[in-house]
Amino acid sequence: MSDTRRRVKVYTLNEDRQWDDRGTGHVSSTYVERLKGISLLVRAESDGSLLLESKISPNTAYQKQQDTLIVWSEAENYDLALSFQEKAGCDEIWEKICQVQGKDPSLEITQDPIDESEEERFEEMPETSHLVELPACELARLEEIADLVTSVLSSPIRREKLALALMSEGYIKKLLQLFRTCEDLDNREGLHHLYEIVRGVLFLNKATLFEVMFSDDCIMDVVGCLEYDPALVQPKRHREFLTKTAKFKEVIPITDSELRQKIHQTYRVQYIQDIILPTPSVFEENFLSTLTSFIFFNKVEIVSMLQEDEKFLTEVFAQLTDEATEEGKRRELVNFFKEFCAFSQTLQPQNRDAFFKTLANLGILPALEIIMGMDDLQVRAAATDIFSYLVEFSPSMVREFVMQEPQQADDDDVLLINLVIKQMICDSDPELGGAVQLMGLLRTLIDPENMLAPTNKTEKTEFLSFFYKYCMHVLTAPLLANTAEERKGLLKVCSLSPATSDNFQTAQLLALILELLTFCVEHHTYHIKNYIMNKDLLRRVLVLMNSKHTFLALCALRFMRRIIGLKDEYYNRYIIKGNLFEPVINALLDNGTRYNLLNSAIIELFEFIKVEDIKSLIAHIVDNFYKALESIEYVQTFKGLKGRYEQEKDRQSRGLSRSVEKHSYFNVYRRDARALDDDEEMWFNEDEDEDDADAGVEKRVDEDFPEAYGKYMGAKKVKESEDKENLPKRTPTGSFKFTFSHSAGAANGTNGASSKPAPSASPASPNGSSGKAAAAALPSTPVVKAGLVGLVDYPDDEDEEDEEEDDDEEEMSPRKRPRLGS
Repeated sequence: MSDTRRRVKVYTLNEDRQWDDRGTGHVSSTYVERLKGISLLVRAESDGSLLLESKISPNTAYQKQQDTLIVWSEAENYDLALSFQEKAGCDEIWEKICQVQGKDPSLEITQDPIDESEEERFEEMPETSHLVELPACELARLEEIADLVTSVLSSPIRREKLALALMSEGYIKKLLQLFRTCEDLDNREGLHHLYEIVRGVLFLNKATLFEVMFSDDCIMDVVGCLEYDPALVQPKRHREFLTKTAKFKEVIPITDSELRQKIHQTYRVQYIQDIILPTPSVFEENFLSTLTSFIFFNKVEIVSMLQEDEKFLTEVFAQLTDEATEEGKRRELVNFFKEFCAFSQTLQPQNRDAFFKTLANLGILPALEIIMGMDDLQVRAAATDIFSYLVEFSPSMVREFVMQEPQQADDDDVLLINLVIKQMICDSDPELGGAVQLMGLLRTLIDPENMLAPTNKTEKTEFLSFFYKYCMHVLTAPLLANTAEERKGLLKVCSLSPATSDNFQTAQLLALILELLTFCVEHHTYHIKNYIMNKDLLRRVLVLMNSKHTFLALCALRFMRRIIGLKDEYYNRYIIKGNLFEPVINALLDNGTRYNLLNSAIIELFEFIKVEDIKSLIAHIVDNFYKALESIEYVQTFKGLKGRYEQEKDRQSRGLSRSVEKHSYFNVYRRDARALDDDEEMWFNEDEDEDDADAGVEKRVDEDFPEAYGKYMGAKKVKESEDKENLPKRTPTGSFKFTFSHSAGAANGTNGASSKPAPSASPASPNGSSGKAAAAALPSTPVVKAGLVGLVDYPDDEDEEDEEEDDDEEEMSPRKRPRLGS
């Protein structure tokens, strides 16, 4: 095809000085009426869309680099590059650009942007002065050479002339010979001058000079020159690091000498840019743009050459999955793939797709299963990075693989997705950095938004069914392990597990798990609803309202808020049946007079119920908890709930709402307007005191704890016992509290003798002046037993304690400072 030689990739330079691939197409030069001039047009080879339309401006500086690149700037901060497949196509377009600008095609730059004063000086130069005159390359003239190189950096025209002079006379190799002489003579002054010279030559930003400086026989001398920074007392030892410390490891022998040389060169040039050269100033940041391009296109070549060598990749995978492979060798193979995947990000989209498909066909996902089961922490971290590249590339590919695993493995613990969850749970980093990364990957995998591929419409249903069947119990194991549930007669009591301390790292982990479960509530419907009901999960989550870590209590509250936000009557019936507002209201009362995020979040929850007029919940709250809340007057939320309750009650008493009687406040346990499924009806009609249910609670919870989490908990026993001794003692303060329990009578929606509210009661003050009266007002709650500890006490701030002591009346009936909207 005649257009083959004009096949190009279009790149733009982003704010981070990295080249972004804009696509592949075919370039042409033609007159564009709209732009009033000859322009470069690139049309995508996939669909013919216009990737680039750029007028060849007479004043734009175009550069030809490495025989197949043309680079230019269209605006102050907008750089463009065309990478040609063939040198002939690059030469053809370069000649067209030079023809439009009236320049000599033999030059590698058409012109540089210059200011008026520079242009005037240039016009005064004689035409024969096309090159800078370089001093003789001698030791005695090194200072003169250094001054010349430094002086031209401020002038684009003189930089170009100096670059041409350096290339035409083979000057760089002569300078590097002088470097060896100076080092043999220990001539520090000469070595300092050579540092300035070599650094200045790099700042000339010329690809042709880089080709010479970074060749095998020159690059180590260039690094040597850069060791002798005059600002340092002693020279750095960069060459020693590159030759002795940094070892090149061939996990599989590379037979292609050109590929091996390219890998060595790229590493060393990257080292020069990142380690040796100082961070450029604002005025120098454009001086090394060509160096960045040099590294970028080297990486593209390396990935392409490795990908084309099918024998090499096949051998790598064979050794990676071979049980006989030594641990050290396997670690090297994993690190190679990690770097390989990182380099692949330089490829254009269609080539990147082909790259990951090649890895998938060779078996990268089964290999990751083996790697993630290893004990080596570094190997697991590298495997996590590889897994993140695969999930980012194609979540569907990963999902398809994990759904095929149950037919191949009998043990759920060895499934890839469960290995990821366990690695998240067992992250040893105190800040849980790896766990946060893995949680994000899991969130991507279970997100229905990227399960909408038209070629596989059943992916959402199939994968979510798989996840909840094989994986959800692994994810929730730490949550269930840190909360305990027991029966005391007709009472079901949940509390923080005494076997685990409420330490910060555990709290962080539980917060991550709750964040993921909250995401499930928002984006999954049937599956998460069944799971919450079957495991009574919300009750266990709300135990975390006791945590001394406020952020964890807020995570638990957010989980409940998302459930209520769905306005699903099925969820509402579950909350009412389990009396699950109890721990939330206890937390509000325990918070005392403090005006903080926890207080605001709880108030917002009840405000939502009021504004959305969720009738069943309003009736439940007012009937059971209003006596404890009526004294809170700094917001009108609770009075508003009572008002809505009374309005509805009044309408019903006058017979004005007979058409909606099935939805009335006093029939919340009747059949909903929609027909309940048989399973739902059966769940609500179950007696909670059945012997089978009692016997099955502990067994079910035990089955949910994977062995890996048991190891994780066991490894922390010593630390946990220390933390437990340091926990603040939770002693009764006399403040108003509910017991976190629920009776059989409450579960069936009936009120026994003990559930009737007392005629009157007042809320307790933070000092406990009316605790007994408040306890007497408890509806549907038994008397607090000595063995049941109330929810965690949050000591008031010192300034708030001082304010409370100012007024006896405020001690009896505390009020918070007024807020907007109250």
